[in-house]
Amino acid sequence: MIDFRSDTVTKPTKEMRLAMANAIVGDDVYEDDPTIKELESLAAKMTGKEAGLFVTSGTMGNQLSIYTHTSRGDEIIVGSKSHIKNYEVGASAVISGVSYHLVDEVEGMMPLKSIKYGIREQDVHYPDSSLICLENAHGSGKVLPIDYMKSVYDIAKENNLKIHLDGARLFNAATFLKVDASVICQYVDSVTFCLSKGLASPVGSVLCGSKQFIQKARRGRKMLGGGMRQVGILGAAGIISLKEMTKRLEEDHQNATYLAGKLDKIKEIDVDFSSLDINMVFIKSTLDFMKLADFLFEKGIVFAGNRGKRTRIAVHNDISRENIDQLIELINEFISI
Repeated sequence: MIDFRSDTVTKPTKEMRLAMANAIVGDDVYEDDPTIKELESLAAKMTGKEAGLFVTSGTMGNQLSIYTHTSRGDEIIVGSKSHIKNYEVGASAVISGVSYHLVDEVEGMMPLKSIKYGIREQDVHYPDSSLICLENAHGSGKVLPIDYMKSVYDIAKENNLKIHLDGARLFNAATFLKVDASVICQYVDSVTFCLSKGLASPVGSVLCGSKQFIQKARRGRKMLGGGMRQVGILGAAGIISLKEMTKRLEEDHQNATYLAGKLDKIKEIDVDFSSLDINMVFIKSTLDFMKLADFLFEKGIVFAGNRGKRTRIAVHNDISRENIDQLIELINEFISI
């Protein structure tokens, strides 16, 4: 099956499978798995942070960051369309006991004035503001500019707040901006990025920050049941993700642009070119996406058949130009029926 639903569906490469089979492992709860130590050290270096922590998922990394940065009863500033707010099962309330001050994003960015307004003054009636959460690349497909990141960082430091970056697609953002990931991460106190999206590892994310932050987060990971044993088997794939797969993301971005151009020629489809920063194409259409998804599935293509007029198509390591051409041909066939 050719799967356009998300870059989470990527399969590990042959090189990854071989590295996993031959990985040197230890007990990571005792912190003696050498492969995971190498992965965490590499991740910290690439993000410009002191230390890293391997976690099972981006959600775990985000929630550990919130837990580590905050105290129960705090209020955190979060985008209304962010992954942390919408797609993490309300974990911040359950795990950390914090509430949200929600800000509507504009092109993936919370307006600076709105962030400032959301920071609580000292008052017996108010919760304490302690954390600002950003997302880059944003789930809308937009990449946040470096100067915006710096502006939010300045606001945070002026008000003694921390910043956490949900960088699930951090290296896509870095590729778009043509900078090292550390350039983005210099303006945050912690960052989580996924190995299992466009970087093609089968499992895992890495949380990076200061040594003191990671020490506390490691304890939180254990509390959540995330203390893993001979996990270097997964770390071996992650090392290849960072050393090799980060270098090929521009190909996915180019393929997304190619796909958008092809879709734009179909009069029933409206492409959102304003959200074409990374490897995802957002479209609106008069077509019934659920029926289209059923039709494509019978032809060997998996498509996100959202109920509504807007959906997302993702390209990744397992999607070629030929696959894109096949998708376009079948969409036209569906329209002609």
